[in-house]
Amino acid sequence: MRKRTVLMAALGALMIAGGVGFASLDKETRGVLMALPTNADVLSWNVAQRDAGFRAMDRLSFLAKSNTIAPSATPLPLPVGKPLVIPGVEAFMQSQRTAGLVIVVDGKVRFERYGLGFDAQGRWTSFSVAKSFTSTLVGAALKDGAIRSLDDKVSAYIPRLKGSAYDDVSVAQLLTMSSGVRWNEDYEDPQSDVAKFNRAKPEGEMDATVSYMRTLPRAHAPGTVWHYNTGETNLIGVLVSSATGKTLSAYLQEKVWQPAGMEAGATWLLGESGHEIGGCCLQAATRDYARFGLFVLAGGKAQDGRQIVPEDWFARATTKQIDIGRPGRGYGFQWWTYDDGSFAAQGIFGQGIFIDPKRKLVIASNADWPRASAGTQPDERQAFYRQVVRIVDGGG
Repeated sequence: MRKRTVLMAALGALMIAGGVGFASLDKETRGVLMALPTNADVLSWNVAQRDAGFRAMDRLSFLAKSNTIAPSATPLPLPVGKPLVIPGVEAFMQSQRTAGLVIVVDGKVRFERYGLGFDAQGRWTSFSVAKSFTSTLVGAALKDGAIRSLDDKVSAYIPRLKGSAYDDVSVAQLLTMSSGVRWNEDYEDPQSDVAKFNRAKPEGEMDATVSYMRTLPRAHAPGTVWHYNTGETNLIGVLVSSATGKTLSAYLQEKVWQPAGMEAGATWLLGESGHEIGGCCLQAATRDYARFGLFVLAGGKAQDGRQIVPEDWFARATTKQIDIGRPGRGYGFQWWTYDDGSFAAQGIFGQGIFIDPKRKLVIASNADWPRASAGTQPDERQAFYRQVVRIVDGGG
């Protein structure tokens, strides 16, 4: 708790221009401030900078601004259940560099632990876990009639894409990352598309994402090849805003945050054009990531019983829509799927929400892996999911 208090004090000092002299701060606070990153290129931060920055993305003055999402007036209760005994969990958390780990079974918290000086009151960034939130907003817009059909062409909602490689791509193909448009998602290559499009500038009043994505060439026929593409989730975000006439933050607050009973406020970082980054950068409490999992398990029903998305939305979104070339796995509508019926939202550096409907199990985790997606940590996390499943099945 002391470490978190120091960090919050340091962040406060950082945000007050000229209000606090660096030399007047105590040694520990100065150390935290010195660890904070000083540039907006997240992929270039070292481990210490990520530890400090991932809990403060919406408070670092050099990053883009963010929109706020208000907590629910009626938070969904998370009663405490029988504690899970998980052999080796301490070593797992150490290897994962876990910031938060919350395990909910049948609506009850069976395990909750934090690390890296983080706690239940803090907000940790999501990275690509946000993709599953963004796709849920497509379901809400479909229920509202703002999106007519998933078979509609993307250019019907984003006219600036007419004449580009996205002109013949459907909303469903965008959701399943099967547009066929060429893209490089290498997080360790500064010349990759995922690195360059984050620096793209808008053309006039055009959204910066649209400006970049409309220049990309076609590599395959739409719907034939799966290829992971964060830029396309950003396009989905633009599409939802265009269709609904609302910001993603406002629509998320209306359709998920309030009805699902999120206890804490959240933020969503904005891109160069002042639009939320649909494929990234939602900041929320670990418990509220778990509550999102419970909302999905409920089929998208609000606490008061209202159906927020079509009744079959999550049945479709969280089952394999396209093969990704990995045995036992697939991709749905911005969800990673497993052939046993479980599925997950995943983000680089160890963010995740694992959901197993058969066991009413949700595992929400935040971390700072040593590398974005390489190393032993991804496989360790998969093994941990299966370990928890076995423990639940054994009545543990």
